[in-house]
Amino acid sequence: MAKSANQKKKLMVLRGILLEKTDSGHGISMSELIRSLAAHGIKAERKSVYDDLNALRELGVDVKTKRGRGVSYYVGEREFSSAELKLLADAAGSSKFIPLEKSRELNEKLASLAGVNERRSLKRDFYVSSRGSGRNDDIFKNIDVIFDSINDDRDMEFRYFGWDARKNKKYHRGGRTYRVSPWSLIWDDSNYYLAGYDHESKEMRHFRVDKMENAASLPESKRTGRDKFEKYDVASACAGAMFGMFGGKPERVTLRCDEALANVMIDRFGQSTVILNDGDTFSIHVNVVPGETFYGWVAGFGGRVRVLAPEQVAAEYSALLKKADAAQRGPEAAGN
Repeated sequence: MAKSANQKKKLMVLRGILLEKTDSGHGISMSELIRSLAAHGIKAERKSVYDDLNALRELGVDVKTKRGRGVSYYVGEREFSSAELKLLADAAGSSKFIPLEKSRELNEKLASLAGVNERRSLKRDFYVSSRGSGRNDDIFKNIDVIFDSINDDRDMEFRYFGWDARKNKKYHRGGRTYRVSPWSLIWDDSNYYLAGYDHESKEMRHFRVDKMENAASLPESKRTGRDKFEKYDVASACAGAMFGMFGGKPERVTLRCDEALANVMIDRFGQSTVILNDGDTFSIHVNVVPGETFYGWVAGFGGRVRVLAPEQVAAEYSALLKKADAAQRGPEAAGN
């Protein structure tokens, strides 16, 4: 038969039909394949479609044949399995640093990689209690700038901000531009952080990627601080990130905890945490950056977690508890 104008795209269209309509639980018959091709303006005969299916197999598409009441065809293994797509969709949806609309866009794109019969299970909303409405929509641009700067061995610059009590941006360093040599990106506690050498403080610092603004690579520059990065303890830095403390000095802190809190501590500090049992309590040694956020986290356990060492950290925590107790009891107690 004479080839129509659409014959050149026949193989690509056939592949698309199989990926769109089939999976291990849903096949498509030869007659349905021919009708689907016709809907795309492509005339086809059975023999030519058989040849095309074999060609797709040779190109790496896992076209399977299922025999039952009739013969049907489907795609077996895909580039991403259904479970992998759900995992990626959940990661994108539950990440606090990704704005809600961007999460939905990513979810739609990931769902398009699955067959039509599996898309419903992938298309769903995610509810993240700590995701604010004022997220930085430049997050993906910032990530591109960071990766480009790392790959090109260049410095980058950006403004860095936080939030005030009225939810307005409050710029660090009076709004001055930061110049940083980027070395690594770290995903921790559903946030994305840049680890880089800060030229002003001359130290390795962490920066929340979603709190960077006007990020740009510096084309005539060359990264510095490699020696500091190679000595940088990422594990300790991430421990500091858990409690929102950046730029402080990590400490090896000993905590004594009630036995019932073992699961909580392992979830927080990881399976590699060494637990020293002592009857109804246990001790752990963890890397944290001490500060009010960390102390507040410990105090939240209502005395079931105690800070034992180092002595200075234990003293700071004790002083904070006394101050909080005095404030709760009122001015008369504070004056005693």
